[in-house]
Amino acid sequence: MLRLPAVSGRFYPSHPAELTSAVQHFTQSESSTNKVAVKACLVPHAGYVYSGPVAGCVFARIALPKKVLILGVRHFPRGEQAAILSSGAWRTPLGDAPIDEPLAQALRAACPLLREDGVAHSREHSLEVQIPFLQVLAPGFTFVPVALGTVRFEDLLSVGEAVSRVLAESREEILLLTTSDLNHYEDDAVTRVKDRKAIEQLLAINARGLYDTCRNEKISMCGLGPAAAMLTALERLGAKRAELVRYATSADVSGDTSAVVGYAGMIFS
Repeated sequence: MLRLPAVSGRFYPSHPAELTSAVQHFTQSESSTNKVAVKACLVPHAGYVYSGPVAGCVFARIALPKKVLILGVRHFPRGEQAAILSSGAWRTPLGDAPIDEPLAQALRAACPLLREDGVAHSREHSLEVQIPFLQVLAPGFTFVPVALGTVRFEDLLSVGEAVSRVLAESREEILLLTTSDLNHYEDDAVTRVKDRKAIEQLLAINARGLYDTCRNEKISMCGLGPAAAMLTALERLGAKRAELVRYATSADVSGDTSAVVGYAGMIFS
């Protein structure tokens, strides 16, 4: 399957040179000598004008391997609740990014909850906006896209445990790239308080704590599912360190503090 771009020209530039320049601009904040190996990262997925600086700080910090497993959101109520694509490629203005078929097959075998489904991925932006960063910074990479719409903790636990087994058994380095925005469409002050509570659980690598905090505090973190699955995998893999690389809200760009979205960039090792 060739998955065509859904948000090119809206979330990021459609012209290849402009897109490459944007990625380079967002990732120039850190020198190449500061790159570190990580097990996982969390990046936002709004339009580049809003979330690009946060995502770019993360991508600039990490040594990107050639294999990437992306846990994204299923924003739209179409397709499977836990959707994977196991073959083909995703097209952006920078070319085609191939799916890693052996890695996808291993993950499907480890997690029967994942279903092959192009519908859930066809219009989903959360995974798509990560691909140009990887195309510029890690040429020749392969990846596996997973879109999670489920909010049942037991299902997220199942996905996370499967991811941990696949990563632990791999002889090659694989980055677990997870994408989520934080609280949505409340005022800036409220959002920053709510986001801090979610970030505290992410820093603690506490999947159950993040899930319960977002539910109890009404934190509208769209990627709660992917993030909880990621934290579950990291718990099983023995991750010990989490770092908040950068935090922002859309108000930092728009100046409108009345209804904002929060963005966190984090790394885990």
